Amino acid sequence: MTRRIRRLLFSFACGIASTSVLAAAPTALDRYLSGLKTLRAEFTQIVTDGKGAEVQRASGRFLIQRPGKFRWELTPKSASGAAQSPQLMVADGRNLWFYDQDLEQVSVKAADAAFTATPASLLSGDGNFAEFFNVRADGKRDGLDWVKVTPKRSDADFREASLAFGKAGAELSRMVLKDKLGQTVQLDFLSSNRNAPVTESEVQFTPPAGTDVIGTPVR
Repeated sequence: MTRRIRRLLFSFACGIASTSVLAAAPTALDRYLSGLKTLRAEFTQIVTDGKGAEVQRASGRFLIQRPGKFRWELTPKSASGAAQSPQLMVADGRNLWFYDQDLEQVSVKAADAAFTATPASLLSGDGNFAEFFNVRADGKRDGLDWVKVTPKRSDADFREASLAFGKAGAELSRMVLKDKLGQTVQLDFLSSNRNAPVTESEVQFTPPAGTDVIGTPVR
């Protein structure tokens, strides 16, 4: 996985854990977040470049515990479709951890810095959403209600994010992220379980013995 893809996915995963929506008018995103405390979901992912050529396929699963905690596991696939080594991101409320098993490397940064202007703020937290994003309803297509989110800050890792909801805003069906160079990450959600139990150990992370840790965690 290229660093740029990883950064975009890292940003998305942050958004799977941090914010309340203050849009001018209620959207499907507002309805989806209403009453959401935890979420478990499985998804497939396709990454394409600026010309529409496929760069990567993957499958994954995540869970969130609002506000500000999540666990995100992604398993890339080779050109033949075989599963490769999984990658893991965990937000524990203080830090955001990224574990690359192949590299035997862990990156960590303070959660407050990581959640500032990322799509991760879309589904999970307690910040001032309107300070960082513009949110608007984007019509209905394929029987789904779409919402478009664009960052207000120029240093955000993505150009826009589109979310599709079914069942009157009760079900998240798809999320599409576009970066500044035209690369697109599309996630299709296969299943999800709202307000399912989440244990504290699932949203904690300890670097495995022998791994290199880049960054200093907040204690």
